[in-house]
Amino acid sequence: MKINSSCLRSRRSSITRFFILLALVGRLCFPELSGDLRADEASNQTSPFAKSNLVAWCIVPFDAKQRSPAERAEMVQRLGLRRVAYDWRDEHVPTFEEEILQYKQRGIEYFAFWSWHDDLEALIKKHQIHPQIWITCPSPKAETQSARIAEAVAQLQPLVDKTRRLNLSLGLYNHGGWGGEPENLVAVCGQLRSQAEAEHVGIVYNFHHGHEHVADFAASLKLMLPYLLCLNINGMTDNQLVLEDAKRYKILPLGAGKYELGMLRAILESKYLGPIGILDHRDELDAEQSLSENLQGLKELLQQLGDQPALATF
Repeated sequence: MKINSSCLRSRRSSITRFFILLALVGRLCFPELSGDLRADEASNQTSPFAKSNLVAWCIVPFDAKQRSPAERAEMVQRLGLRRVAYDWRDEHVPTFEEEILQYKQRGIEYFAFWSWHDDLEALIKKHQIHPQIWITCPSPKAETQSARIAEAVAQLQPLVDKTRRLNLSLGLYNHGGWGGEPENLVAVCGQLRSQAEAEHVGIVYNFHHGHEHVADFAASLKLMLPYLLCLNINGMTDNQLVLEDAKRYKILPLGAGKYELGMLRAILESKYLGPIGILDHRDELDAEQSLSENLQGLKELLQQLGDQPALATF
């Protein structure tokens, strides 16, 4: 039997249009499935600085425009970002659920949550989300190193148990003091993992709380690497300037500092492929302006590094 070639082409075209339409309908009706698509993308990425791997951080209480959950989700989507680490203050508690819903509607991952609030537990179960929980690593005042490690572990134990039960990762966040030193973060993580069934505990390291680590950042990074859950980056200058005027120098946009280019190079050389946070954290600025400055600065730094795989995603 002869098959008319034009008829065959017409059938193929109709089938193609059908599947394209089906995909579009699926994306519109089930935006939460985009997380699975992102997982596929992440498995293929060769640079941690790919845009799909970036996490917007410190964009809630620090936003000069004080956006609503819907406005914030629209901003993140407009910037082409796909993940948010959620920081909050007491006034944001009533809108916890609305924030989750707005992110789901736009295919944005609710990637991390600052500290803990008991209202979150029910929402985790209801909406089947699994954010990393970020908590400042304690800085005990005990006399010996072993005693300080043991005391930090004891202080963290309730949240370690809670996050294990909820199947969440727990990130120890460097926020200055003894608990902000890379070797101490590693020691606490190691003790928790070996003695408290805490493989879900890791480290969230922030450039802006580590100006004193710039000179030996590559070594610190190597030490933390087995535990890293996220690296939050920004422009970095001399620690002495930060000590003299933290408001002006502690958090610079990417590309506006002296040292972040070398630090990003160290990250590439380490083969770390985990999440990278870019932050606002400047309450005098519109968060969209701050994030935009960081995205542009990161792009310029990537050009200097020759990171073509990441540049191709911008």
